[in-house]
Amino acid sequence: MKSDIASTISKAREHSIGDLLRRSAQRDPNKMALICGEVRWTFAGMEAICNRLARGLLGLGVGKGDRLAVLSRNSHAFAALRFAVARIGAILVPINFMLNPDEINFILANSGAKLLAAGPDLVETARTATAKGSTIEKLIWLPGEDPAAPPAGMTTFDDLLDTDASALETSVDARDPAQIVYTSGTESLPKGAMLTHEAVMWQYVSCIIDGGMAAGDNVLHALPLYHCAQLDVFLGPAIYLGASGVITSKPVADNILALIETHKITAFFAPPTIWIAMLRSPSFDKTDLSSLQKGYYGASIMPVEVLLELQRRLPNVKFWNFYGQTEIAPLATVLKPEDQLRKAGSAGKPTINVETRVVDVDMKDVAAGEVGEIVHRSPHLLSGYYNDPAKTAAAFNGGWFHSGDLATVDAEGYVTVVDRVKDMIKTGGENVASREVEEMIYRLPAVSEVAVIGLPDPRWIEAVTAIVVVKSGAALDEAAVIKHCAGAMAHFKVPKRVVFVDTLPKNPSGKLLKRELRKRFMDGDTLDGAVQKSFGT
Repeated sequence: MKSDIASTISKAREHSIGDLLRRSAQRDPNKMALICGEVRWTFAGMEAICNRLARGLLGLGVGKGDRLAVLSRNSHAFAALRFAVARIGAILVPINFMLNPDEINFILANSGAKLLAAGPDLVETARTATAKGSTIEKLIWLPGEDPAAPPAGMTTFDDLLDTDASALETSVDARDPAQIVYTSGTESLPKGAMLTHEAVMWQYVSCIIDGGMAAGDNVLHALPLYHCAQLDVFLGPAIYLGASGVITSKPVADNILALIETHKITAFFAPPTIWIAMLRSPSFDKTDLSSLQKGYYGASIMPVEVLLELQRRLPNVKFWNFYGQTEIAPLATVLKPEDQLRKAGSAGKPTINVETRVVDVDMKDVAAGEVGEIVHRSPHLLSGYYNDPAKTAAAFNGGWFHSGDLATVDAEGYVTVVDRVKDMIKTGGENVASREVEEMIYRLPAVSEVAVIGLPDPRWIEAVTAIVVVKSGAALDEAAVIKHCAGAMAHFKVPKRVVFVDTLPKNPSGKLLKRELRKRFMDGDTLDGAVQKSFGT
């Protein structure tokens, strides 16, 4: 009897990602939830779609704990799938659609995904990736923002929609895994960060409180939903609150500006590269942006001059800088509107559900102004890397999660990121592991040594730059290196520049000094000058 009562109480206390949409639909059923192209869903309508989709997935044999991968640009179908998967206790595996088939195949095989849902323009990529061997049992076609016909004979999103739209009686615990999100590190192969429903929802609370989010917002979701920033910092909290949203798969300046005007958007997130593109668009001054009240940026540092220009040209918009990483679901610290100019360039302070320190190698707090590693404690955090206990143990060494980012902290507690322990390059809002690019370049027979670094760039914020030493007697030029990488890697990983040098700086023990390389090309030696010394050019 006692166990029956405990089970009943546990059921009554359930709180998972799949519950959030239902509760918003009960509070405000007729309010617009999402607009995507010609599709318009109220909260009640979206709730019904998610119930029908969840039943369809169950009918395919997808159950609690099964992994379902998504390879798609932004769409209403992607959003619905996110909540339907959560509702039945399955695990979402979102995949970067810019990866090549081999990279996608690794994620599918590593995660053990059972189904792969692919957007209209990614079906052939999905087929190529799964043909290389994986656990995928079926491909599902997802509709996109623009109308398109599915391939003949392929199971579609609409095929999965059961006729029964009533609520499902499923049991999902907050501590159950909700998603596995693959993140690049210094290693060539990505790691799968396992995040529970509880971790993601605690993060929603932090976003809402410290990001000034409200039910009255009308949010534009333009950045890719495969990325946890758009999916879990903006889409998830908006559905939780019952805020309206517009989804687009085209994160280009003129489309974004037009959607803000047409739909009276009040809140919008983008990395600095997109904000810069909007400012440079001839349409900027011709577009009515008066509805916009909240602007969010992250993924890389916003140049101070750009921030000043944004505040000058959008004087009624409040800005927030969100810093974090996939493993913390992903928000860690926030720089609020009142601090944008006073603490320009800072990542701010820990959000309400995060405790952050900047420490030395002995896990002691560094003094103000000294460089150390950022570490966190938080219910947002991952529960581990999927099938990788060694990397999990290393990441949580000392009882804190090690971010891999180097930073300073000032006397007021504001954190400023200054470097990355893992040599991660953040280019155009995407993470690139330098070692992965280096290993690809090392496959060229003419290469003696290579170091890949990120250098400041007006468009990409950080441009992937390869510094190459050519073997004696060999010939190599920039075009050959770029062509080699472009044929085997996602385009955002391909070097934007290739610089040829005689030697790479190293310390007495032979360790490569990438910081010296960055300093050399930022403070003195010009890229143009170095390129002119190229071998074979």
